Amino acid sequence: MKPCPTVVYLLLAAITLTATNAYTQKTPENLGWKLGTQAYSFRLFTLEEALQKAESIGIGYVQGFPGQKIGGGIAGSLDYHMSAEKRDSVLQLLKSKGIAMLSYGVVSPQKDEDWRQLFAFLKGMGMKQFATEPAFDKLPLVSALADEFKINVAIHDHPRPSIYWHPDTLIKYTAGLSKRMGSCADIGHWVRSGLDPVAMLQKLKGRVFELHMKDLHELPSADFLAFGKMSADERKASGSRQPGGPHDVPWGSGKSNIDAVLMQLKKQRFKGPIWAEYEYNWDNNAPEIAKSLQYVIEFVKTMK
Repeated sequence: MKPCPTVVYLLLAAITLTATNAYTQKTPENLGWKLGTQAYSFRLFTLEEALQKAESIGIGYVQGFPGQKIGGGIAGSLDYHMSAEKRDSVLQLLKSKGIAMLSYGVVSPQKDEDWRQLFAFLKGMGMKQFATEPAFDKLPLVSALADEFKINVAIHDHPRPSIYWHPDTLIKYTAGLSKRMGSCADIGHWVRSGLDPVAMLQKLKGRVFELHMKDLHELPSADFLAFGKMSADERKASGSRQPGGPHDVPWGSGKSNIDAVLMQLKKQRFKGPIWAEYEYNWDNNAPEIAKSLQYVIEFVKTMK
């Protein structure tokens, strides 16, 4: 007995509607965003402890911090010089926690041979990109290695006077190099340099590989900005130290214009990791990181 055509039609329509709703559900994952944390947020703890903290708040992705002690019975730190055996032990540790290490950094070797060893380590770890601030004269080498190993190079910005504090520098010095040369956009550090994070993302359209998302409790003071503009000689002559700057707060509660940043990422069809690098309340910042990631999840639901 053949089923009634009307029943078949209704069943197909229901299946299609269910699939469509699942696909169009407004979540960070459906935008191609992977919410996670830079392990540096938990720098006071071992990698094993950092993974436990991440796991406790539902994080499935981390960016590795090179100087972090590994723990879990594994000696040493998460250094890219580690042996293949130790690397495999780290991968097993990650697997046991159900967490993927998608990126690594910020790391910037000085020697050519160390750059090659870094790329080999990243490939062995299964990573597709990493964060770095290479010296200008190393950029051609890094570009060639990026193409050879098929690993993206996400150039990070520390606040002024760091050499990559402004996106124009990245754009200028990577002109003509590999398309794998892009940005690890640190939103908070742009704000600390007196820059508008949305405008900076617009400058880097199509070249943002990952983000260090930060929301700051206040905008930088005039003294903080002035210190950043001083040359090394001027800072030394003044004998003064950099004034205290703005600190991290949960995303959406500070001055980094997180809503507009997220809208710009959607507009650019950004796909990749958004890392919480939370550099405040070091002893117990997991709840604030969880609150930050939840803010994105809820905000995405309202996006048009």
